[in-house]
Amino acid sequence: MDTVIVLVIVGVVVIAVAAGLAPRINVAGPLLLVIAGLAVSLLPFVPAVEVDPEIILVGILPPLLYSAAVSLPAIEFRRDFGPISGLSVLLVIITTLTLAGFFLWAVPELGLLLSIALGAILSPTDAVATSIVKRLGLSRRVVTMLEGESLLNDATSLVLLRTAIAAAATGGAVAAGEFVGAFAWGVVVAIAAGALVGFVALRVRVWVGDSAANTAIGFMVPFAAYLPTEQFGGSGLVAAVVAGIVTGQGSARWFTAEQRLSDSVNWRTIELMLEGAVFLIMGLELKDLWLQNLAEQNGPQRAFLLAGAALAIILLVRTGYVALLVLLQGRRAEGERERLGAVGARIDAYEDTYLEDPPPRPVDRRGRSVERHRVERRLTVWRRRVGRELADLDYYQASPLGWKHGGIIVWAGMRGVVTLAAAQTLPRETPARELLILTAFLVAIISLLVQGFTLPWFSRLLKLPPESDELSRDERDRIDAALRDAAQQKLESPGLARADGTPFPPELLSQVGSRMSEAPDEDESVAVRDRLELRLVLLATMRGRLRTLARSGISSGALRHALAELDAEEMNLRLRLKGEGD
Repeated sequence: MDTVIVLVIVGVVVIAVAAGLAPRINVAGPLLLVIAGLAVSLLPFVPAVEVDPEIILVGILPPLLYSAAVSLPAIEFRRDFGPISGLSVLLVIITTLTLAGFFLWAVPELGLLLSIALGAILSPTDAVATSIVKRLGLSRRVVTMLEGESLLNDATSLVLLRTAIAAAATGGAVAAGEFVGAFAWGVVVAIAAGALVGFVALRVRVWVGDSAANTAIGFMVPFAAYLPTEQFGGSGLVAAVVAGIVTGQGSARWFTAEQRLSDSVNWRTIELMLEGAVFLIMGLELKDLWLQNLAEQNGPQRAFLLAGAALAIILLVRTGYVALLVLLQGRRAEGERERLGAVGARIDAYEDTYLEDPPPRPVDRRGRSVERHRVERRLTVWRRRVGRELADLDYYQASPLGWKHGGIIVWAGMRGVVTLAAAQTLPRETPARELLILTAFLVAIISLLVQGFTLPWFSRLLKLPPESDELSRDERDRIDAALRDAAQQKLESPGLARADGTPFPPELLSQVGSRMSEAPDEDESVAVRDRLELRLVLLATMRGRLRTLARSGISSGALRHALAELDAEEMNLRLRLKGEGD
């Protein structure tokens, strides 16, 4: 037990040191940890390490994917859902079948089903590429596509793997319809279970209130989504992702500023530790795999040949698919903006001709025309939809997807944690099992180190400029103007009161006006508490307006930045209020 504790302490220190060292030498932390694990595993006094794959698949991946999904830019994810789903599903299937053909030729004793299983193991990408691309300051659109792909393609590969292994165990064949049915069932069950768990967890955490207890419940959410979904034949990883998306989108509405801040800090810490542990484990397992191949395969030479050929096939297939993707994305209709402008003009014309002189209709209890109210709501929905589509066009224009971006998407498709863990789930009776596991390990390690270390150089070779922040500045200006307008409207509304229902002094409301965000003068110190409470009320109004802006097409990054600013100000105000009360 003492040895285990010491190893855990050393591991945590190594992960923390790697996290601090990585930005100083401009290298991704996971890459440093893989190298550290490899180096330690080769020391003669270090014993061979073999980790149960269930520890990674059940204990580490669900919270890791959940954490990434919580911070997923949902608006950008919706905008590029088509390309992301293609990369996550279609590309995985194509890659799996292509690799299956190669392994069926190179290792004929495997048979078709186990060849498909090995192809599925090598198909999913790892999320480490996203952190590298983010650090390079490249296209937000590329980052979103890589992040979405790495979150969702694990499910496709694991469903393929599970189906192929099950069919191989029974000695039967798997039909295309059977796979489609299994995949559809796994995804539907996962979405339903993940959404249910995420929503219930949100409401429970709102009811609990206390930040510490709230965080403890939050740690259990990915496992609560994963375990029952797997029991019903669904993809637990997709369920964890869906629960994370529900939590991330619901936190802005339901959580307090303190809860959001606590969640952000705690999940960043957990993500750092779990991700670091996984990459350390990848390096440490080398010795055990190496020794097995020395005993059973007379050395690792064959594994190196298989891994090199498999990695070349992966890159070729990915290049072809991404080239087609970029070509199709580039053919977006040039007249789309004009079409949307014409739709907006028709909406205005309809409003002018209909609402100015509507036909007589029944009225509701407020005396409003029922038909007029229905039409006004419909027009509001149409305008919002047009505005969202125009914002989408601005996004596509600000983040075009050209062949250079396609090159980054191809080269950033590294294999990693899922590949290694999934390989170790191959049945014990699989022919040349130790060879296949080492092959998968080498594919993951080589792609991580070679592609990971050369990705910055590759982006410089392509001469990709950092993405312009012109759209971000415009969005921030729009948000600031909308929030000021919401606060001003609240100030001018009748019945403005504190949280306990007591009204604010009229002289305070008249004083604040456009100076509501300024600090009080020294001679106004007697009104400090009133001013702080008034500002809290205005912040709540601004946060409500921010949720409305989320439906107008403004980017997730700009909205999150604005929400973080409001949360920070609220925390500061509440701390000052506490000081005033002492």
